Amino acid sequence: MSSTDSSTHTTAPASGSWLIRLILKTAIFFTGLAACGALVVALALALAWPNLPDLSAMTDYKPRVPLRIYTADKVLIGEFGEERRNVMRLDEIPDVMKSAILAAEDDRFYQHSGVDLKGIGRAVLANLASGAKSQGASTITMQVARNFYLSSEKTYTRKFYELLLTFKIESMLSKDQILELYMNQIFLGHRSYGFAAASRAYFGKPLTEITLAEAAMLAGIPRAPSRYNPIANYNEAKRQQVVVLRRMLNLGYITQDEHQAALDQAIEIRTAEGMPAGGYAIHGEYAAELARQLLYGVYKDGIYSRGFNVYTTIDSKQQEAAYRSVRDAVLQYTRRARYPGPEARVNLPANIEQDTEAFSDILAKVQREHPDAGDLLVGVVLSASPTQITVARTADNIITVDNKRALSIVARGLTKNANDKERIDRGAVVYLFNNGDYWEVINMPAVQAAFVSMRPQDGAIQAMVGGFHFSDGKFNRVTQAWRQPGSAFKPFIYAASLEKGLTPETLISDQPFSLTSAQTGSKPWNPKNYGGRYENMLTMRNGLYKSKNMVSIRIMQAVGPKYVQDYIVRFGFDRARQPAVLPLALGAGSVTPLQLATAYSVFANNGYRVQPYLIDHITDGSGKVIMRAKPVVAGDSNARAIDPRTAYVMNHMLRGVATSGTGSRASATLKRNDIGGKTGTTNNSHDAWFAGYTPDIVGIAWLGFDQPRSLGASETGGGLAMPVWIDYMKTALKDVPQKPLGPVPSGLKQIDGNFYFDEFPPGKAILRVGLPSVLDDSLYIEEGAEDSEDGIGRLLEQLERPGDALDPLTTPGLIPF
Repeated sequence: MSSTDSSTHTTAPASGSWLIRLILKTAIFFTGLAACGALVVALALALAWPNLPDLSAMTDYKPRVPLRIYTADKVLIGEFGEERRNVMRLDEIPDVMKSAILAAEDDRFYQHSGVDLKGIGRAVLANLASGAKSQGASTITMQVARNFYLSSEKTYTRKFYELLLTFKIESMLSKDQILELYMNQIFLGHRSYGFAAASRAYFGKPLTEITLAEAAMLAGIPRAPSRYNPIANYNEAKRQQVVVLRRMLNLGYITQDEHQAALDQAIEIRTAEGMPAGGYAIHGEYAAELARQLLYGVYKDGIYSRGFNVYTTIDSKQQEAAYRSVRDAVLQYTRRARYPGPEARVNLPANIEQDTEAFSDILAKVQREHPDAGDLLVGVVLSASPTQITVARTADNIITVDNKRALSIVARGLTKNANDKERIDRGAVVYLFNNGDYWEVINMPAVQAAFVSMRPQDGAIQAMVGGFHFSDGKFNRVTQAWRQPGSAFKPFIYAASLEKGLTPETLISDQPFSLTSAQTGSKPWNPKNYGGRYENMLTMRNGLYKSKNMVSIRIMQAVGPKYVQDYIVRFGFDRARQPAVLPLALGAGSVTPLQLATAYSVFANNGYRVQPYLIDHITDGSGKVIMRAKPVVAGDSNARAIDPRTAYVMNHMLRGVATSGTGSRASATLKRNDIGGKTGTTNNSHDAWFAGYTPDIVGIAWLGFDQPRSLGASETGGGLAMPVWIDYMKTALKDVPQKPLGPVPSGLKQIDGNFYFDEFPPGKAILRVGLPSVLDDSLYIEEGAEDSEDGIGRLLEQLERPGDALDPLTTPGLIPF
């Protein structure tokens, strides 16, 4: 017993001390380890903290602001640059947008200190439950740190720096400052940075007008901008919107009624033509692009990030009126033309409409390959018959075309015996247009049109539409399309003759005129009057009113082609494109619509040549004016182009054309007597023109095919181009008072209804012009031509080919600084 007791008493203390020593050693080890860890962390902090970026980029925030183009009345029409931004103060951002982004990204933003431990825990639990990374734990401050300073590479070093920078940002900036930076900086797809830019990019409206449904859709984009933006993938964007709205409801940011109303709201995605992301109030794409080209010629690539604001001479109301007028005319012509058939065809399996996701994918692919063209909307035919066409725009947007007038346009494609190319049936890809009364199926127009207007007093361009749709190659037909002007050129021939002694009452032969191959040096030339109608003799005035070709030819013959060529240069025409040959009398040279507008401005402003210009002034990012236009103004003696008497007489005659001649529809429709103008239709109706003006504005309208071909045997400038001009002028001339011609200039007398220059009084003025008894080849063949290949025949063949492009940067006057 004693030995056992003794043994027990000696071993117990030894066993207890060993356990204590183990615990102590373990504690010391972990304490040392913690101390080492703390030392390492402290050392890392000591080394890393000083190397963290200075926050001046945030406190003195100067983002890369793009080039912006505005109208004269400050409406945005273009934006160019790698990053599109609209920087807003936090108090300018709607509360609904702030609530949506807080619900979507960081609802505890105002409670945590940059790192949300509760959010991390919630994300971990959610990810464990789903078996995948379904939630993240980045706070708004972390995203700001990453966006301003750090890359998105997934390394421990980068994450460590992100945490440190997050704490530094939180220590130096207020929560409101951080949220403001985030709202302006975050990338949201389609080159849009910040929610203000994204609102314009996807919905075509300023952020201040955003709805709850739209705000929730934008708030769902930051997690995956390339996937969740509504242009790239509307269905994914819609699903994210639902998630954000549910989150806002659960957090108490919105009521149940507001939640349901937002879910029910139809979202309209609106992007501006000519750019991947935009949303402009008016269609000024051609003017904006031309302004960009002009500025690029001065500043090169620097224009895209320095925040330049370019204020053009464009009037926003007139620009939109021009756009609508051009589109209406083109669509009206397209309706009359033969329907060519669907744009394409896709395979639509039976009952695919019941599988919303699969059907949406098919429609999305179609829309990528055949994008909308303004208000021409692409869709896929679900069913078609002679009485009804059903077309799907989206899985839940089905449009029915059943108006008899609309169906008549495409009736050829709805018959049982329609050929394969023209047939409209299930799977056909078509364009839809809502004309205000009903939907119609209409093909993408093949014909093109252009319109330009300018102030004749100083050359300021008021409106410019270079084609039916800007994204179709961006070819600006106002400045780049060289076309034959046809009869719209005749007034300049007439003006030349006035300074040679002809008067408005000079009698001129309207009998047929021809030249043999021996006279032309090539093929015979047998010009004709429109409609094949001829009269014996006509006054110059009536010849202009009726646009008689024979009269114009004989006027040019009388004064001499070389004199005419020299004279018309005064109006701004290119001498090389206006050869000194008789066909020039019929507009066989080449002009651009802008050049023709410049020329007619000389009549409108009583004889002065002003240069067209587009840019009024430019400011830098701080609002300082760095460039301002200095245009030549009518009245400047150095700008005098033609005799004021010539201008007066031509205005008198051209007003007669617009009241009693081929342009009479213009004055009758607008109920004005101060309109001057001239129609123009080229050989075989390749080009249709109307050039018209008042003392306040000049407008030129053109229609034709880019590769010249006939518009139709009965198509004319009066029927095709004049309606464009009239529709535009309804807006441009609204509330503009009429202006009389004014007093007769010195040196001009009006006697018995005729006008006489003092140097050509009655008795000396030319009374009659007819065919000379002996033909002089110098009247018909361009100076310098020596053999048959250089005669009129070859010239006409050359003029029928498409002209080359006009480089707007070398066009005088567009940017007169």
